[in-house]
Amino acid sequence: MKIGAILPQLEIGADPAVLRQWAGTIEAAGYNHILAYDHVLGASPEHRPGWTGYTDKSLFHEVFVLFGYLAAITSSVELVTGVLVLPQRQTALVAKQAAQVDLLSGGRLRLGVGIGWNEVEYQAQGVPFEKRGARLTEQVDLLRKLWAEPVISYDGEFHQVEEAGLNPLPGRRIPIWFGGGAEAVLRRTGEIGDGWLPQLAPDDEARAKLERVREYAVAAGRDPAAIGFEARISLGSVPEKDWAAYAEGWRELGATHLGVNTMGMGLAKPEDHATVLRDVLPALQAD
Repeated sequence: MKIGAILPQLEIGADPAVLRQWAGTIEAAGYNHILAYDHVLGASPEHRPGWTGYTDKSLFHEVFVLFGYLAAITSSVELVTGVLVLPQRQTALVAKQAAQVDLLSGGRLRLGVGIGWNEVEYQAQGVPFEKRGARLTEQVDLLRKLWAEPVISYDGEFHQVEEAGLNPLPGRRIPIWFGGGAEAVLRRTGEIGDGWLPQLAPDDEARAKLERVREYAVAAGRDPAAIGFEARISLGSVPEKDWAAYAEGWRELGATHLGVNTMGMGLAKPEDHATVLRDVLPALQAD
């Protein structure tokens, strides 16, 4: 099971020197990948009674710009979106941005995508909130075609492309993983995904959902063993004495990856996130 570090972007701040130090420490410690969340806009809760979730005070680096920066200051860690809210973005532009990051990083991008939950972002970007699941499925198809051929034509429900293409091409099919826990996500992962990013404890519910993904893969004529699973451990939510067992539980369920989140631990300084991640890695690795 490969272990990655989740960028603590809600707590790390906007100082590029801190980001550089964090990324350098992560790579030197031996982490396999860096995972970053995605949100373009934060909604002000001032006139939204009962608002839950991220707000205008929640700091998010734009993932493709961030990964362009990280590609230049790292050499081996995989760069993972976990997840990019794909339906609110222009598909051809995402194809271009992802291809560029993959090229400039030497083939280190893994594109985790999801439908999101924040209607405010969709409205601000001029994209309908409804049918976002169907739009995402078509987007994945179009992304893969744009990455594979120099010139394509495409006539879908949401997209039309007439004899156009990317240049340069990424040189490979960038892996696309899905985030979310709904049955539609499990089905989509099994049928067309390269992997799934669950946010569950390693318990019976997780086991059942992984099996559902594998069943959908078999029904679609795919090899379920080819589908990856990246779990997540939030160190601030799991007692320290249980960290190693939590990782081992996911390893036993067949997870291929585990992301480590240090947000919510009450760390005093942004620099402390890198120190915690460096020190905890040996405990999470298999003996």
